[in-house]
Parts: sequence; structure tokens; C-alpha cells
Amino acid sequence: MFCTNCGAQVATGAVFCPACGSRMLSEGAAQPPSTALQMDYATWGSRAIGYLIDSLLVGVAMAILYAMLGGLLTAVAGVGGRGAARGVCCFFIVLFPLASFLVGLYNRVYLISQRGYSIGQSVVHVKVVDANGGLLTQGTAFLRLLVAAGMGLVPFLPVLDLLWPLWDDQRQTLHDKAVNCYVINNR
Repeated sequence: MFCTNCGAQVATGAVFCPACGSRMLSEGAAQPPSTALQMDYATWGSRAIGYLIDSLLVGVAMAILYAMLGGLLTAVAGVGGRGAARGVCCFFIVLFPLASFLVGLYNRVYLISQRGYSIGQSVVHVKVVDANGGLLTQGTAFLRLLVAAGMGLVPFLPVLDLLWPLWDDQRQTLHDKAVNCYVINNR
């Protein structure tokens, strides 16, 4: 079967075209491509606000964790001396990326695969769907998180990823494109 909008090959029974995101017409329908329904892609502003809310949640969780560990560090420095304090201090360097990843596993993998949106995305009423309009599997959501995290290792790539929907026809980020998913309005 082929998409009536862009001509891409589509699996039989697919609801949306994986190439352009158009709603697939039933095989028996003879409607012209111009009447095909499109996904209601989320705006860049909605996506950015959802991302900021998710990031703020991670920041608040990290501030609480750092305050608790700061108390622990003070106690260890008093009991074990400076050597123990240096060991706990090095733990802080690993703590932020690890805790951010663990929060990401819950917020951006588990929640997205179970309900379609993270906490921040629920506030702005957007949803992450696959090319067929269904929820992402946990594996796909995990791969999406890994791609986004991997881009964080390259200078300026996270900014490019965040800005990409501004000029993309389907308003996808690079990490969306990597797993062929879309962010749509959920109202």
C-alpha cells in the first residue's frame, strides 16, 4: 500500500504514513490526497515549554538530593576527615548525570510508553506517538532518550535538536526522527 499524500510505501493496516504522517485512507476509499487528514503536530512553543517543565522537575529533584548529600558530606568530613570528604565530593560529579538519567527513565520512557506524555508534556497537552498514531513501546521510548542524551555529548547539538522543529514540516526534533515518532496536540 502507498501513501496517497507522499507516495511512500506503507504497511497494510497502518493508520498514519511513516514518511509524512498523513492519516491513511482505507483501501476501499477513493478520496483524493488533498482530503487526507494530517496529524495535528504540536507547536515548537508547546514542546519547548514542556521540555522546560521536565527540566525544572529534574533540577528541583537534584537540589533536594544535593541538599541531603551536602548534609551527609558535612557529617562524613567531620567523622572521616578530608579524605572521606574528597571521596564523597567525587560522587557528586557522577550523581547529576546518573540521577537525570534515572528521572528520564521514569518521565521520558515509562510515562511516555504508558500514557503518551511526560509530566511536562501533560501540562502543555502534547503527546508522543509512533507513525501509526499509537503509543511508543518502552524500547522505542528508551532509544529516543538515549539519542537525546547522546546528542548532549556534542557541543551545540542539543540546541540544534531543540530548534529543529522550527523548520521541520512534521515539527520533529532529531531524536524524534531517529525513532520515527511525532509529537502531536492532545486536547
